[in-house]
Amino acid sequence: MDLPQLWFLLIAVLWLGYLVLEGFDFGVGMLMRPLSRNDTDRRLIINTIGPVWDGNEVWVLVAGGAMFAAFPEWYATMFSGFYLPLLLILIALIMRGVAFEFRGKIDDPVWRARWDWAITLGSWIPAVGWGLALANLVRGVELTPEHQMTSSVLDLLSPYALLGAATTAMLFATHGAIFLALKTAGPMRERAGRAAAVLAVPTTLVAGAFAVWTQLSHSAHTWTWAAVGLAAAGLVAVIATTRARREGWAFGASVVVIAAAVALLFGSLFPNVMPAINDPANSLTIANASSTSYTLTIMTWVAAFLTPLVIGYQAWTYWVFRKRLTAEVIPPHTGLPARADDASRR
Repeated sequence: MDLPQLWFLLIAVLWLGYLVLEGFDFGVGMLMRPLSRNDTDRRLIINTIGPVWDGNEVWVLVAGGAMFAAFPEWYATMFSGFYLPLLLILIALIMRGVAFEFRGKIDDPVWRARWDWAITLGSWIPAVGWGLALANLVRGVELTPEHQMTSSVLDLLSPYALLGAATTAMLFATHGAIFLALKTAGPMRERAGRAAAVLAVPTTLVAGAFAVWTQLSHSAHTWTWAAVGLAAAGLVAVIATTRARREGWAFGASVVVIAAAVALLFGSLFPNVMPAINDPANSLTIANASSTSYTLTIMTWVAAFLTPLVIGYQAWTYWVFRKRLTAEVIPPHTGLPARADDASRR
């Protein structure tokens, strides 16, 4: 394995980390309104991901940075060609982060309800958008010999790409429901467990159809059937463990499904990084899109020293905040009153 191939593999691992970790907190945000009965429930749900959501987002920054440094032409073509969907995702992520910070600043139901919608939309848009982007990456786009993308925005909304978007949305919703059941106790745990069991079946159907379509139409390798098989086994395990209310095993099975999906998508891409559907000769490949050997060597040494520190710090964070939460531990609001005269009446 040469350095460009190694960095293609490392970028796939970074996307895997992002989709597993951010996937469940997208799912938690997507389910916040249907699973809550009052404001205390919504604060309980937010608190399950409060200590970790911003750390989870670091993975996409590192993945994007690694793509820029290791495969600058891939980064430039993808981010300019997918500009609109990626811009929507970026706006949604900013809106979601601001909502987490500002929701509790003012003690007013209307204020909180608006930020709750921001969290919901800020979770749904990336969940759908990443599936759309990854599916189009595997399906391929129209490229010029200079590697300029000429596909329009409407071209990105093919049936295959829309099925990819539905797959990530369903997977993240199920992943989030399982995480909520794992991190809470009492009525919220029961509701999240039931939601996970209900979501598992349609998720299996949608994700299974997407995996088979990917293998049959967009993969030139027979070994990626192993990823399809692993995904199928993981999805069956998710159905069985969510119905048995074994949250830990269900979360592990859900992680296996996402890992298999990443292996299938990146395995189908290899040795391309962005196939051209109009002329295969115009495709961006690992070989013609990579940085110099000198750059990749420096990146490899930096990654070898810093990656264990980042993973160790994040693992410690999850260990510190490992306990289950209940509505009883949620403190009263401490935000400012909505208007100055509200304070004088208290």
